[in-house]
Amino acid sequence: MDKHLLDILCCPTTHVPLRLLSEGELAALNRAIASGPVRNGAGHAVAGTLTTGLITRDRHTIYRIEDDIPVMLADEAIATGQLGDFPDR
Repeated sequence: MDKHLLDILCCPTTHVPLRLLSEGELAALNRAIASGPVRNGAGHAVAGTLTTGLITRDRHTIYRIEDDIPVMLADEAIATGQLGDFPDR
């Protein structure tokens, strides 16, 4: 993802800046998706694992990236509070 774009992106709901998910965070998210229902902001189960994503710097919300395009919709956001083994840092 373009660094300039990443520098200006923020959560559409909280306005907290975003960064790319780390490998450990991505792996924990995908384990949670594979093992049980992970729900998005609309309450629907997340279908399929992510290959990359963005996370708010406060580590509360994840947004997926599809074909190098961030999906910045509150209904598509994934709250990290529901991910049992999500890394602390």
